[in-house]
Amino acid sequence: MSTVAVIVVTWNSAAVLPGFLAALPDGMAGLDWRLVVADNDSADDTVDVLRTLAPDTTIVQTGRNAGYAAGINAALGAAGDHGVALICNPDVRMRQGCAKRLVDSLGGGVGIAVPLLYEEGHDVPHRSLRRESTVLRALGEAVIGNTRAGRFPALSELVTDPAAYERPTRADWATGALMAISGECAAACGPWDESFFLYSEETEFCLRAGDLGYATQLEPSAEAVHLGGDSQVSPRLWTLLTLNRVRLYGRRHGRLSTAAFRAAVLLRETSRAALGREASRAAAAALARPGALRKRPGP
Repeated sequence: MSTVAVIVVTWNSAAVLPGFLAALPDGMAGLDWRLVVADNDSADDTVDVLRTLAPDTTIVQTGRNAGYAAGINAALGAAGDHGVALICNPDVRMRQGCAKRLVDSLGGGVGIAVPLLYEEGHDVPHRSLRRESTVLRALGEAVIGNTRAGRFPALSELVTDPAAYERPTRADWATGALMAISGECAAACGPWDESFFLYSEETEFCLRAGDLGYATQLEPSAEAVHLGGDSQVSPRLWTLLTLNRVRLYGRRHGRLSTAAFRAAVLLRETSRAALGREASRAAAAALARPGALRKRPGP
């Protein structure tokens, strides 16, 4: 069995790394693996924590806050010979045997495998599967909300059907907190798109893989806990997520369709801003600015 490269990107991650590292042996049980971490110029003790708790880790210090995709590319470049790449957020906690179940589910047209993700303290899986963006789906989410719209595939990106999370289910893309990528898929797709500093890079990669014939599939027997959620509360991060979502749509569609999609997303954020959601107020203001999508959103 070939080596699995466990790829992690850190930035001021000292507080969450011990828990990630503690869960890693059980999560990787049954596999030959090596840990490769790209650190994006952390100002805390991230690198010292790695050297103390995981001294065999290959650490790549990028020297700058290069972004998530750039960190992944840097870590992959230092990973040496490997088969599957396991892309992990440092705030993920894999459960027993998670990685092997993901690796075993690759092949047969599946290039990317993702687990059931649970939020900390919750027993119900996070709805991590998504459909590709369309203008109609953006309008559906703007008018009736993504949870209600999710019951109708034409009206929402979010896959809400509980049955989809109880069996192996293919989706256009999935939350990128933890994903196994086959060597064949990675070679076909090439590097991650570094123009997305944070958010939408996993969407772009999954859609690109799908274009090349490699499906993204949920493996429900693989489970992990994801601590995340900052984008839901931080106006800056929510703005970045929103802008990148529209930028990615524009990469894959014409000018008129992109204008309609942007208007639908703006309608959603404006309606939520009117209800007092500060993050949506910031996102709507950014989206309404001329030229907002031409610059590379970053820190």
